[in-house]
Amino acid sequence: MSDQVIPTGIEVSNSDQVLEIEWSDGHHSEYPLFGLRKNCPCVTCRGGHGNMNSFDRSLFFVDPTQNFEVEDIKQIGNHAIKIFWNDGHNNGMYQWGTLRDMCPCKECYPEQA
Repeated sequence: MSDQVIPTGIEVSNSDQVLEIEWSDGHHSEYPLFGLRKNCPCVTCRGGHGNMNSFDRSLFFVDPTQNFEVEDIKQIGNHAIKIFWNDGHNNGMYQWGTLRDMCPCKECYPEQA
């Protein structure tokens, strides 16, 4: 566990439509809420167990068709957070590794437009 990169701070701004994470290695991630909600890691949103741990990073760069708001965030053990969305959905458990892997910054995702 000591070698794992973990969040040292998580902030959400519904007005700016972004969730920000500071990581223990000094990296900073900003996730647009639309892309984060559309990449919910739960089995229902992923379309079955075969699609678990898959996500579409391009959803962080689309003009959102709707705004999502975070009503609450709960830490799950030492490995994840559960986000309670304003559309009533709260099944997704966003593991640290998944969040870091889907970071949409230019350093982590140089293919972005």
